[in-house]
Amino acid sequence: MKRISYVLFLLVTFTTFGQQGIVKESLTIKSALMGKEIKYNIYLPADYNSSNRSYPILYLLHGFGDDETGWVQFGEANVITDKLSNSGEIAPMIIAMPDGGVSGYVNSYDGKVPYEDFFIKEFIPYIEKTYRVRAQKRYRAIAGLSMGGYGTLIMSTKHPELFAASAPLSAGVRTDEEVLAMPDAQWATSYAQRYGKDLVGNARLTDHYNKNSILKIIETANPEDIKKVRYYIDCGDDDFLIKGNMALHALMIDKKIPHEFRVRQGGHTWTYWRTALPEVLKFVSESFHQK
Repeated sequence: MKRISYVLFLLVTFTTFGQQGIVKESLTIKSALMGKEIKYNIYLPADYNSSNRSYPILYLLHGFGDDETGWVQFGEANVITDKLSNSGEIAPMIIAMPDGGVSGYVNSYDGKVPYEDFFIKEFIPYIEKTYRVRAQKRYRAIAGLSMGGYGTLIMSTKHPELFAASAPLSAGVRTDEEVLAMPDAQWATSYAQRYGKDLVGNARLTDHYNKNSILKIIETANPEDIKKVRYYIDCGDDDFLIKGNMALHALMIDKKIPHEFRVRQGGHTWTYWRTALPEVLKFVSESFHQK
């Protein structure tokens, strides 16, 4: 009787909680371009070790001041993914979360931090060789929050041949007017490494800045290239980045670039991003499904 009860308990537990994916934290990749080791987290589907199948992949980018552990420790990305995967709402997928430092996920103006090149030329190939990934555009997506939302847009608009879907949350998109009005201290902290130190006023709008301005990229790129990626853009109505995100939305309308745009109640917080992630995962999973 006790054995039967124990078996029933296990069945109930399994049914209630489902299978859990595998999270490996702060692994490293040696980067020749960056001249150092870069840390990353990886989430593997629950059946990864018991199957021989390959999986689609989501590259999930953290925000300014965080690191590769943020999406698991604060965003509960593994818990949310497990829940949706167990319920059949999303396809099982691998999620790779690299440490982006404070790079903005772009190449710095002085060439000392070539993060975009590292991500495209080293990180993606390494991850998709090391793990059982379906290494094709239609099975590859990218998402992120704040600075990571900006990086999501950088990667997907500059390299649309690589990604099926792009989902920036509270993306660090600012209009030129906002950049010009930015206090010097904020520029020094957030932007100097990327675009140049001690830049004031119009001097901030350098060629390098323009090449990495999401709004300039959308404005000048061939719309047909941008359309090769599905976009899901989400920003809270109380977020200090809402103006830039709305400008992006308006520009994409003008350029007739299909996209989903969501403005929900909330600010620049993990509470907001945790509630956003399920919809991101569903959007991404829809891109992976074959018609």
